[in-house]
Amino acid sequence: MPRFHVFIALNVGGGVGWWAGDYVGIWTALFGSAAGALLCIWLVWRFREYLGG
Repeated sequence: MPRFHVFIALNVGGGVGWWAGDYVGIWTALFGSAAGALLCIWLVWRFREYLGG
């Protein structure tokens, strides 16, 4: 799994999770950020053959 794809997935997933959770509160934003990052990492891992890795 290329490091660049992981870096992009962490930033996008974490940002989207933080943005969505921030409407509820700071702790929801924190956990939403972690969940979003993990989800995007899983997606990169799942589709790594299509991403050139």
